[in-house]
Amino acid sequence: MSLLIAPLALGAGVAWLEARHRMRPASPLRLTARDWTVTSQGGVLRVKGVLEISNPHPSMEVFVPELQVVPTLLGKADLSGLTVSTRIQADHPDDEARADGYWAVYIVKGRKTTRARVSIEISGGESLEQVDTLWADVQWINYGPFGRLARRQGIPVPLRCPEPLRVDQASWQSGDGCSVLPLKTHLLGPLDDPIDVLRRYAEPLLQPGDVLTIGETPLAVIQGHYQHPSELEPGPIARLACRVFHPTSSLATACGMQTLIDLVGPTRVIAAWLGGLLMKLVGIPGGFYRLAGDQARLIDDITGTTPPYDQTIVLGPQRSGSFCAQASQALGIDVAIVDVNDLGRVKVLASSSGCDDALLMRALKPNPAGNANQRTPLVLVRSACA
Repeated sequence: MSLLIAPLALGAGVAWLEARHRMRPASPLRLTARDWTVTSQGGVLRVKGVLEISNPHPSMEVFVPELQVVPTLLGKADLSGLTVSTRIQADHPDDEARADGYWAVYIVKGRKTTRARVSIEISGGESLEQVDTLWADVQWINYGPFGRLARRQGIPVPLRCPEPLRVDQASWQSGDGCSVLPLKTHLLGPLDDPIDVLRRYAEPLLQPGDVLTIGETPLAVIQGHYQHPSELEPGPIARLACRVFHPTSSLATACGMQTLIDLVGPTRVIAAWLGGLLMKLVGIPGGFYRLAGDQARLIDDITGTTPPYDQTIVLGPQRSGSFCAQASQALGIDVAIVDVNDLGRVKVLASSSGCDDALLMRALKPNPAGNANQRTPLVLVRSACA
């Protein structure tokens, strides 16, 4: 009988952790950026957009007592001389907007939606030519049965986009039986459509037999799969499990590990942790990542991506296979999602049917896209036989 005590106790402990995980404070509200535009007139850049707040819960009512947008400008020079002014106007379906711009507490009822209209003006003379992106940091409060939650979501708004390369401007790099061409884009984010991005920057250069790759992190941020660490509340499992990972791992912090737990659940993380330890004892490395699932390898903790996403935790992309198939059909060439680093590690996460993955492994090993702030998330690969 005593032999059953340890397994039963472990099972009860895991069940308790799962129940505790499901009962953690959470708000059903979702915030989506829509219809953002940029205009320039008289030395002033005007950015306008809508923040849509939806409540998919059938009955829970959630208060939004505070909402503000903190703008940060990104560019290639000192931007301290620029002046930025921000105005937020409530656009509720059942309330009149206040002329003074004050955000009054609003209740988003179950299965209802409300909106906030954002206007940002940027001025300041010659420095205005050096700014290329506005990072709109939305900071808002959710208040309801779950308590009071401070939430934060950054939205990159491109103010200027690089012109797509023409055929006569392309500077191909020679590779192992192939040529590669990194393609510079604007700072990608949730306001973009991924297939439209591929069309804009790659389509004029395409030839039959080419393969177009996009990094897994750029695709993930387009899909909105990133979050600020302040939105996470690491539990005891995250704080304990993260300590055994190498300091450079994205799972070596409590917030990075909690991100994985939120994705796959505490039971799988505990099982992967124990299984990985046993596999390591018999000489099999990387057991945790195999058992925890693909997202364990794809999570990028802060500093792991290009600014301003370096302040966030970026998850891996979703629906990778279907995206590659749709993009390939739209462009008429093979498309792949890749994860590449400066150590020569190349992983093809997904690719369209018939794609030559071996060609990609050779072509991308030197990491032509780079891992710094090059903003070249697309790489066009052309076989030497083409």
